[in-house]
Amino acid sequence: MARTVKQKPPPALTADPMPIRVDPCVATLVDKPPAGPAWAFEVKWDGYRAALHIEPGRIHILTRGGHDWTDRFPSIAADAPTLGATTAIIDGEAVVLDEKGRSDFGLLQRALGRRPGVHGPGEILLFAFDLLYLDGRDLRRLPYAERRHHLEQLLVGRDGAIRLSEEVDADGAEFFRVACDLGLEGIIAKRRDAPYRSGRRPEWLKIKCVRRDAFLIVGYEPSSLPGAIGRLLLAARKEDGFVYVGGCGTGWTYQESAMLREVLNSIPADKPAVTLARKGPFFCRPMLVADIEYRAWTQDGKLRHPSFKGVREMEGPAEVYEIRVAEAGHS
Repeated sequence: MARTVKQKPPPALTADPMPIRVDPCVATLVDKPPAGPAWAFEVKWDGYRAALHIEPGRIHILTRGGHDWTDRFPSIAADAPTLGATTAIIDGEAVVLDEKGRSDFGLLQRALGRRPGVHGPGEILLFAFDLLYLDGRDLRRLPYAERRHHLEQLLVGRDGAIRLSEEVDADGAEFFRVACDLGLEGIIAKRRDAPYRSGRRPEWLKIKCVRRDAFLIVGYEPSSLPGAIGRLLLAARKEDGFVYVGGCGTGWTYQESAMLREVLNSIPADKPAVTLARKGPFFCRPMLVADIEYRAWTQDGKLRHPSFKGVREMEGPAEVYEIRVAEAGHS
């Protein structure tokens, strides 16, 4: 039921000093969501961790490492005074959303000016998921469920640059399945009864969506290590040919890398299987397929965080991942 009155936590008899900086609570990576009513769930946002500090006449936004990025998040800083808090510390994630409403780290980097793009700093949003301090009271000692209640009261109904990271009332396993189907990075689980503690904590868990598909090996870039591979060059099927989907540089031992390089050296290509404007790669004949785990696709059709899991001979083009034309901009 919608709340119509914003309620602030009762003021302490003696105001708690406002921390200059709070080391963030960091979620522990696990393989599957926890079960039971003790846990709350929300989307795992793909951006920069940010702490919004509100003081009389002063707004500043700190990164996870403590750097002041207020000037880089102008829309968030401009929206902060409208919250109605005299003093506050809000924990959240600075993101840019794609056309489907999903956070996209590549779009965020472009908005920050690291790559050219159509997105600007004014499109950066803060999805708030915890409230550490409010109007003279340090809330970190409170259970997460109480902190969450006060955060909701502060942000209810807002659709500006500072928004509430919605809690999802669902079974963790089912929510995780749906999140992965939607192309999200994963989910976060938090114990409702836990206070806020800095550092990597078991009270906060992150469960990432991981995909696994087969991609054609079209070549490699040499490693700085003698005889090893720096990056495998990978391709997917598209219409009647193949298209480059990025490189993979992790997931193998030195010995495995050296052995694979020897195999690829033995099957040099007369003509590259894909068009690739890179200097110094070795192209091989399209005969081998790599099993690759990855988290998602980037906006420009490349694998995000790929990891090598194995190699085999290609028995036919159909076993290689296919990009359908209708999937342009796929996730």
